Amino acid sequence: MIDRARLAGLVAAERRLFDERNPRSRSAYAAADHLFGRVPMTWMNKTTPLYLAAARGAHVTDLDGHDLVDLCLGDTGAMAGHSPAPVVDAVARRLGELGGATAMMPTEDAAWVGAELARRFGVPYWSFSLTATDANRWAIRLVRALTGRSKILFHSYCYHGSVDESLIVLDAAGRPASREGNVGAPTDVLATSRVVEINDLDGLARELAHGDVAAVLIEPALTNIGIVLPEPGYLAGVRELTAATGTLLIHDETHTFSAGPGGVTGRDGLRPDVVTIGKAIAGGIPCGAYGLSAELADRALGRADLDLVDMGGVGGTLAGNPLSMAAARATLGEVLTDDAFARMIALTDRLTAALRATVAGAGLPWSVVQLGARVEVRFTAPAPRTGTASHLAADAELDDFLHLFAANRGVLLTPFHNMALTCPATTSSDVDAYADVFAAAVAALTG
Repeated sequence: MIDRARLAGLVAAERRLFDERNPRSRSAYAAADHLFGRVPMTWMNKTTPLYLAAARGAHVTDLDGHDLVDLCLGDTGAMAGHSPAPVVDAVARRLGELGGATAMMPTEDAAWVGAELARRFGVPYWSFSLTATDANRWAIRLVRALTGRSKILFHSYCYHGSVDESLIVLDAAGRPASREGNVGAPTDVLATSRVVEINDLDGLARELAHGDVAAVLIEPALTNIGIVLPEPGYLAGVRELTAATGTLLIHDETHTFSAGPGGVTGRDGLRPDVVTIGKAIAGGIPCGAYGLSAELADRALGRADLDLVDMGGVGGTLAGNPLSMAAARATLGEVLTDDAFARMIALTDRLTAALRATVAGAGLPWSVVQLGARVEVRFTAPAPRTGTASHLAADAELDDFLHLFAANRGVLLTPFHNMALTCPATTSSDVDAYADVFAAAVAALTG
């Protein structure tokens, strides 16, 4: 129903407006001669970058002085909001009064964080990393060592950071293949991994029947390809099939943490063998973690042949550092609390209802998908039920239009798609601002 010529014209107009509004960001980008791709990380070139000047709560200020409602929130890394006071105080105390950002020594904060993560996610023993990518890598090493099996199974179009094994999809013929854009793969992903679609228990049963899968590593809902929710009974079925085949189950809750204080795992009372998480748990300070069931931890610690204290590949010098642990304790204890999640999800319910009303009023064949404090518009209806279908439903031009249109009117969405995420500092006026901007964008498209 979208006039593509009209859309192309709107994108061009919004890009011109974006360039006119942001001369200092454009100048800074042009001057970054010694950055690879002119940005700190090349994925920042997904759109013409706005340069950050300041951030507080649920708002950011760019280099040209524009105040924006931030619904990107660092693609989950700032889900606690920007510089929440308890985290600022904890970091300042650790760096100033106490000192010692990193010392290769444990702190009591780490034990508190481990206990709190155990409460939320239901697995009792935790270890730390600096990123969820590393948490996943280290968990993969452990499960391979403990099972003696070589392969890891993933959902097609999953997201687990830059974990090499995870860059596997099903191609147009339904065959396993390396994901397009997989840069410099160290080995053929077909040798390390298996893949099925989310919501396909029959496919999962067939792949597990080979007997070579150490663990199924999944997001309980797909997020980075667009939100794809598990169908009723699917996650319970995954647990049953893995248990029946001696396969371990890892839940990566890094993005699905938006579902509640314990992510989808805690919300639905699920029982994986391992949980991995990162980004949000330390209020913007780099931190990741992986938690193990009691049975799995006992198996690992009981193996004298596993080097878990030196060169075993499951640790890093900065992992669990005092600064990250202080920030994580403040974030989990005082910011991303159970009550905060209830408020965030209620605000996202409000936003979801408004977006759905706009889509329905315009008669567009789109859908709106929510996962707790996260919501996005999909350019198809009904919403995709598999990762491949979600990939095929993507519309980069529409995403660019919505992102530019929103940014030009004071709302920042995640640049990879049009995901909106709320934080404890988000207000009803913030979500209403985006609802109004989205309605205006749809009117421009369809008017």
